[in-house]
Amino acid sequence: MIPLKDDAPRIGTPFINYLLIVLNVLVFLLSLDWRYLPPEPRPEFLTLFGLVPARLTVVLLNHGYVPWDLISGLGMRYVPTTEAILPFFTSMFLHGGWLHLIFNMWALWIFGDNVEDYLGHSLYLVVYLICGVAAGLLHSLFNIGSTVPSVGASGAIAGVMGAYFVLFPRARVLTLVPFFFIFFMWLPAWIVLGYWFVAQFLSGAATSIATHGSNSSGIAFWAHVGGFIAGIFLIKLFPSRTRRYRYGM
Repeated sequence: MIPLKDDAPRIGTPFINYLLIVLNVLVFLLSLDWRYLPPEPRPEFLTLFGLVPARLTVVLLNHGYVPWDLISGLGMRYVPTTEAILPFFTSMFLHGGWLHLIFNMWALWIFGDNVEDYLGHSLYLVVYLICGVAAGLLHSLFNIGSTVPSVGASGAIAGVMGAYFVLFPRARVLTLVPFFFIFFMWLPAWIVLGYWFVAQFLSGAATSIATHGSNSSGIAFWAHVGGFIAGIFLIKLFPSRTRRYRYGM
């Protein structure tokens, strides 16, 4: 199921949501190798700023010393704690390709504005970043030995979707449903997002069993699960702005 738009009303302008979309697009454009057509992200850029679970594990176990082949080259290199933690944030603004970027930004456009409207600008940014970090932590936990860089805003966006799931369960989402034929249906948000979460959880479990946690399938399913759960918990903790309301409750 592919969500296209929702009907949940909002009052204010989602400035932070717009800013996040612009930043993601700009960083993606900066990461591209423009010598080729169509331009693709530079692998060394993704490796350096992406979240590599094995690199984090080695830093913790070897008191900051990381084998160069986890970054590039050979030998050992000292990596400060800040440099090991930084990818949890930088990876949120990187994407592995055009479709990766488009689908992530489309989901953020649909669900982010209402969550920001409920929380307010500053608190929305805090929730977004915390969900992104939580997503990276769960992904790293289930892929401890992986040397594949994890990139993308999908973990943080999953947190936004988890918050939306709690706040606007009865909001209607126009959804493209490819089932033999293509259908366009207005479905309750709790069905669309609940189905998406269950699919991510089952896919993550299947991938972990198949790879024994030693590698990544290319899709960070556990990051999606971690972000979604974090969004649900955080929306319960943080208060809304005054005179905000829950659609359809």
